[in-house]
Amino acid sequence: MSKLFDVEHQLTFYGQNHVAKVNFLIHVFGVPLLFWSGAVFAASFPWPQSFPQMTPVELTPYFTVALNWATLLVSSFWLYYLTLEPASALLFIPQALITFLTAESYASKPDGLRNAGIVHVISWIAQFIGHGVFEGRKPALVDNLLGAVVLAPFFVHLELLFALGWKPEFHRKMKNSIGRAVTQFRKEQAEKKRTQAKKDL
Repeated sequence: MSKLFDVEHQLTFYGQNHVAKVNFLIHVFGVPLLFWSGAVFAASFPWPQSFPQMTPVELTPYFTVALNWATLLVSSFWLYYLTLEPASALLFIPQALITFLTAESYASKPDGLRNAGIVHVISWIAQFIGHGVFEGRKPALVDNLLGAVVLAPFFVHLELLFALGWKPEFHRKMKNSIGRAVTQFRKEQAEKKRTQAKKDL
């Protein structure tokens, strides 16, 4: 249970599967789109009458404040990020706000769900291409579906912050941890190949 809130452990788990530059760039665009389209789906689910209620407030044609499953989804993700790395999580607030404010507005549009579905499917396909073609390694979600889905937006957020010079000591620590994990993985793969080669003789 303690590893669930260990930022180094969690980001190493996710980061070791996203070392290739092209794969990472695919995730920079694909992950926020998956996060947003997932929030659109969540906003479309009925909100139980027994739950606290709020009349949606349209701030603009694109931003709507509402209390729904999208609000709960995005808030839950953000609270988890806050336990992992508080300062970085605070900088995630703008993305979180934009995600759930636009999700409610878009979910109510005639073609909102269909278009969000298209975005979602294309984004997933892009992720798998990134892993299969450029990373040469299975996605993190194969080992831990929930962990990978929840961590992905925060990992991309942190990597973009690191590129801007955010928390260099923390960045260096994470790079070293991910590097060790990748080295260990490659050693294990090489050992498996040697073992298989011996069996084939």
